[in-house]
Amino acid sequence: MKAEWRRIYAALRVGRSRLVGRGLFAGTRIRSRAKIGEFEGEAIGLREARRRAKGRAVIAIVELERHALDATRWRHGFRFINHSCDPNTFMRCTPERAEFYARRAIAPGEELTVDYGESHHGGRLPCRCGAATCRGYI
Repeated sequence: MKAEWRRIYAALRVGRSRLVGRGLFAGTRIRSRAKIGEFEGEAIGLREARRRAKGRAVIAIVELERHALDATRWRHGFRFINHSCDPNTFMRCTPERAEFYARRAIAPGEELTVDYGESHHGGRLPCRCGAATCRGYI
């Protein structure tokens, strides 16, 4: 099973998103509930994460229990996953990692999305997902 998610992760590609900026796209079929990969980034303290996020329009930071991962300088991976109020993936956080799984089967070329939930945007960033269930803000 471990080899499967590494293969899926290796096939992901970054490209122009219909939602906003660049997005993360499936390079192969992903079965429902399959692990897709893990968020990568610089490990920093929670206070530092909040300081870095303040005033940024684009935030690539995931907070865990005792630290955060800042992927601002990464040029690949889940740093490019966009928000949707009706996403095709979900994120599972452990004390050490943020893992991404498919909510349903995902076709090759389909953009991966996740519900950001609580974010550093504090509910002030207009959502552009276009889902029927869109909450309007992130």
